[in-house]
Parts: sequence; C-alpha cells; structure tokens
Amino acid sequence: MSVAEALKHLLRRSGYVARRVGPTAWRIEPAALSGAAPPPGPAPTSEAPALEQNNIVVTATKRGLKLQDAPIAATVVAVAPPHQLDPTGDTESVADRVEGLTLTGQGAGRNRIFLRGVADSPFGGKAQSTVAVLLDDARLTYVAPDPDIRLVDVDRIEVLKGPQGSLYGSGALGGIYRIVTNRPDPSSFSISGAVNAQSVTNGEFGAGGSLVVNVPLVTEIAALRVVGYGENAPGWINTGTRKDSNSSTVRGVRAELGVEMGDGWRADATAFGQWLDVRDSDYTYRPEAHGRPAQLAEPHDNDLLHGSFRLAMDGNTSVVLSTGYTSHDVNDRYDATQGAGTFGLADPQSLDDTAHYSLWDNEARLNGSLGRFGWLGGVSYLDARQHALRVLNGINANSVTLETVANHAEEAALFGEATLPLGDDFDATIGGRLFHSVLHEQRTSAGAEGSEERRRTGITPSAALAWHPRPGRLLYLRYGSAVRQGGTTVQTNGTVQRLDGDELATAEAGWREETGPWSFDLSLYHSWWGDVQSDVLLPNGLTETANVGRAAISGAELTVKARIAERWRLEAGGMAQSALLVRNQTGLKLDDRRLPVVPSWTFRSSVEHDFAIDDWLATVSADARYVGPSRLSFDPALDRPMGNYVQFDAGVEATKGKWTVGIDAENLFDARGDSFVYGNPLRLLLANQYVRQDPFDIKVSLIVRP
Repeated sequence: MSVAEALKHLLRRSGYVARRVGPTAWRIEPAALSGAAPPPGPAPTSEAPALEQNNIVVTATKRGLKLQDAPIAATVVAVAPPHQLDPTGDTESVADRVEGLTLTGQGAGRNRIFLRGVADSPFGGKAQSTVAVLLDDARLTYVAPDPDIRLVDVDRIEVLKGPQGSLYGSGALGGIYRIVTNRPDPSSFSISGAVNAQSVTNGEFGAGGSLVVNVPLVTEIAALRVVGYGENAPGWINTGTRKDSNSSTVRGVRAELGVEMGDGWRADATAFGQWLDVRDSDYTYRPEAHGRPAQLAEPHDNDLLHGSFRLAMDGNTSVVLSTGYTSHDVNDRYDATQGAGTFGLADPQSLDDTAHYSLWDNEARLNGSLGRFGWLGGVSYLDARQHALRVLNGINANSVTLETVANHAEEAALFGEATLPLGDDFDATIGGRLFHSVLHEQRTSAGAEGSEERRRTGITPSAALAWHPRPGRLLYLRYGSAVRQGGTTVQTNGTVQRLDGDELATAEAGWREETGPWSFDLSLYHSWWGDVQSDVLLPNGLTETANVGRAAISGAELTVKARIAERWRLEAGGMAQSALLVRNQTGLKLDDRRLPVVPSWTFRSSVEHDFAIDDWLATVSADARYVGPSRLSFDPALDRPMGNYVQFDAGVEATKGKWTVGIDAENLFDARGDSFVYGNPLRLLLANQYVRQDPFDIKVSLIVRP
C-alpha cells in the first residue's frame, strides 16, 4: 500500500483521518476537522491536546536536536500548509513572530537582519553581515543585505540566536536565519496553487500567485518539485505627479530533484532564482505622510541565482555532503540633485550604488550518537567575493566614479561538537571551530587607492550545560563565540587604513517548559562585543567602515504558547534589552551610547479560534505588536528617534476539502509610527526622512492544495 492507503486502512472506523502536511509528514486528526464525515464508530474524546514542541527537530544545529532538548536559544517558525502558498510571506512576517529578530526598515531587498542587539549600522556598507541567511544547507549571504526570500513551499524557518561561530564560522556574530524548504516526494503526484488580490489605503491594487507541482519520476525513488511565484505589491506614496510610486514586483522559481538511493542515502539538487524590483523608495519628509515633493525615482533591484547539491545518509552515523553557489546583484539609485555638490561634478543627477556578490559554500560532516552521547564533526570551505561600484551621474551624461571595492574572502575550517551525559539528568556539550581565513581587499576612490591582505587563524569555542529534571522541562547554561574578519577603510585624509576584526562572546541561561497545553521559553543573555566594526555615514553621503569601540548587550526574551481545548490557541512574547557602546572610539562626544536600530523592548500577542460553518472549518485570528523606541546612528548629527509604535492585524480563513479562502487585514487602525528614519544618504543631513508603517491593507486569497 501507499502511505495514504495504509493510514486510511489503519484509521478505518476510528473517527480520525490522516492529512498530509508535508512531503513525508502526516497529521492524525478528528475527521470533522478535515471537513470529512466521520466513519462509523465511537466518537473521539475531546481533550485539550498538548503542544508538540517536544517533537520539533532543529536541524540548523547540524545534528537534528529536539527543540525541547537543545541547550541553545532557538526559535522554529512553522509555516502552516495553506500559508506555504502565499507569495507575500517574507522575512518581515518571520521577524514579527521571533523575539530579538530585527530588520532595518528601508524596504524589501534593502534591509539588514540583526539578532539580539548585535547591530552594527543601518547603512548598507561593506562590513560583513552579522546574521547568515541559509537556504536548506547552503549559505546565501556574506556581505549582501537580506534578499527577502519569499516563503513559498517552505516548511519552516529556524533561527539560532547568539554567536554561532563554532558551527558556522565568520559572519555569525548575531546568529543564523535558515529557510527549510519542502523536499520532493516520490510517493505521489500533487499540484497546488494560490492567487490573491490586495488593496492598500491611499494606494493601488496588487495581486500575486503561486504554483507548486510535485512529480514522481520513479515511484518511491525519484521526484521533481517545481515552485513558481510572483507578486505585484501595491504602492502608496505619491512623489510629485507620480502616483503610488513605490510599488514593487517579485518573481521566483525553484526546482528541486530528489532521489532516494537506498540504504538511507538521498541526493537533492536545487536550482533557485528570485528577481525583486522596487520602483521607488519608501521615505517621506514629514511624519505620517504618504506623499512628498517631486524628485527623481530611486529604484532598487535585488536579483539572486542559487544552485546547490546535497548528498546525505541517515543512520546510526549520518553523513551530509553539501555544496552551494550563489550569484547576487544588488543595485540602488538615489536622487543626487541635492547633497552631492562636494564631488566636483556639475549638475549631479543620480548616484548609482551597485554591487555583485558571489558565494561558494562547501561542507562535509558526520554525526552520530550512542545512547545519550552525541557527536558531530566536519570540514568546511567558503569562498566569498564582492565587487562594488559607486558612480555619480550628471545631467549631460557626464559621470565620475566615486569608489570601487573588490573583496575576496576565503575560510577553511574544522569543527566539532560532543554531548556527554553527566548523570541521569545532566548533559554537557562542548564544541569548537578551528579556522583559517584570508581576506584580499582592493579599493580605489577619488582620493585614495590601496590593497590589503589579512590572514587570521583561530578557534571559536562553545559550551553548554543542560539539566532535564523531567520530560518537558529543560534548564541550560551556554557560552558561544564568533569572530568577523577586519578589512580596510578610507580616512578623511585619503589614506587607506586597516580595521581590526570583531570578536563577540555570549553567556546565556535558558528555561523551556512544556506542561499540558502550555509551553514557556525564557532566556537571559549578556554579550561582550570587542572592536565593533560599523558602517558610518560620511558628511559627503558615502559610507565607510570604522572600528567604533566595545559594546555590551544584556537582554531577556520570553515566549508563551497555549492550546486551550481544541479550538483556541494563544501566543505571546516579549523582549527587553540594553545594547550600549561601553568604550567609545568614534571620535564623537556621545550623550547616548545605545547601539543603532535595535529597539529597547518589544511585545506581541496573538489568538486563534477554530470553528465550523456547515462543512467548512474556519479559523479567525487577531494579532497585536508593539515595537519600542530605537535610534538611527551613533553620530549626534544623525541621531534621530524611531520606533515606539503599535500595530494590530486580523484574519480569517475557511477550508473545505482542497479549498481554502482567506481574508487578512494588516494595520487595522492605520497607525503611522516611524518604523525607520533613513532613505537617501545624500539628503539625510539636509532634511529629516521618515518611513512610516505600511498603511491599512486587506488581502483576499484563494488556495487549492492536495
């Protein structure tokens, strides 16, 4: 029998049915919840079901640890099956559900991701990212901003908080953001899709859609899974006579071939591309405005191509061999009719800031266990390249090249981790990474030219102590560390100067509890961050990287979830943190030493209720989110407040058989808080800039799935 046939046979007359929720995952649930008439037999008992946190496996740890047992600050955001077809699901939708995950607010494809206050700058310069973005086992970013991958046909997102240098090496100061896709299923053919329409206050209409096709090539052995999606997002800012100028489009396609090779071996090959085009910037010059005076368009282009291959064997000893290559282009254009007079070009019109990134990520690892003793070992090699160019264009096709930067970073490493039982209830985990990195950097600007080669060999250790007093309860202590290679910067006198690399270490204590329908996740942490590299905005509107000093970050995070009876689900979370520059090397007198961008506190809550309407199973949801105060920059001339706003969202969806209809409303009360106060670097010193919350919008979706 097929899996579907076997489960149907086993559950006959039980009052339950099996529903596929993933390529190799099934959920057993009362037949009434699936929209099907229950077969003859005794009715199932009605009890408040326990949460399933104990069955969530975090694979970003590279050896598949159960979340309830993992002595690490981790959050898993599962994407419900209907929402796996939503082309509007993005990084921001994940950040809204994860304590400590912060985005800059410049817009899709321009944002930088920060975790737990490890924020170096809101300005997109040449410093390596503090959070690594991964698609399955392959890294997508090294220096580039978040590509804002749409979460179509994605099973879950795994977020590891705190430095992950022992597992992931350079560029993991703040943590890991990992997207886990659905794999091809060789057992059955399926096709699913969705369409939606969207309307925004003071703006235009938008639309989107997706299609997912799973094709078995050889039954139970090989399958091809193809995903396609697109969205035309409505604009709502009027720039002069240009109405709704900040609309955008995104297109994506992903194809994955999976082959079950026998004896636990499986091979997966993935090809992925996403093309994001934003027609104009999101900022205005007055708070709460949705219009601004006429100026040149400021488009943004973020295009990513990625290919990867993974060969793995599951068994007493598991083996993973993976390689991935990413080519990434990020292009911005800014209106330069104001603020560009210092570059010596008559009648400047626009500044083009273009960058091409390539990343080759390779890893081989083994892991296994013997009773409660677990181990992991592996080798990795990473090759990252960046070529950036800034060109100022004049009115008569004249132009001047302001800066070119060419970076080539390599890192080779050995890493390992072992968990040792210490009695019946205690475990100790020790890990580390021995690495050797090389950075070649060449820079040319109007006043300087130089090259630099930096080599670094070191160890980034980690250690944890876990106490399991009973099933469903975990208390742990953990230490983690990470480093970031230093580069170069151009001084105001035109000379090229070396930068020291960052070093960050975090000590934390955590508690996870699952009792009946309730679960709790609490963590307390303190981080020491030395030789902070920060991208700073110069008076001429360009960015350079500088060592600004030493920082200390302390914080607390709490998440509470509950499932009341069978029809109510509650979730709430909050974060409070102090992120300060405790040693000032900026050369500026600082009255406020808070690190930029990250809010001092946040709070969120949500409630969902299931109910039936004839043969339809419906869910209504409501969400509230508060983002506390934050600041833009260390520089007193740019130190502008932002944050401190509230947003309410609501939605309803109804499912009958294969069909789901949904209505979602965001920013119900059309709140207009300042989510970000930066847009154009050339104009920032001349006038205040504001990126207000997206206005009230409503989206209607129609989804069909197996």
